[in-house]
Amino acid sequence: MEVANRKIVEYIRDKWVVPMNNNSRFATENNIDEKTVRRIREDDTYQISLITIMRICEAQNIKLSKFFEMAGL
Repeated sequence: MEVANRKIVEYIRDKWVVPMNNNSRFATENNIDEKTVRRIREDDTYQISLITIMRICEAQNIKLSKFFEMAGL
């Protein structure tokens, strides 16, 4: 399970957070807390919640199943 979680966090970080290069803007646009964005970006042990994944998927207009496919799960 930790491997899957790490893949999800790294995918979100590499695909959306790092390219945007603005934690506050990413948080606002994806309906999540800025602290969560910092954890995605910096915390190697962060356990992302399903609700956070769902909010990001909704903001990115991606179905949850498609997201998991894109993340390699």
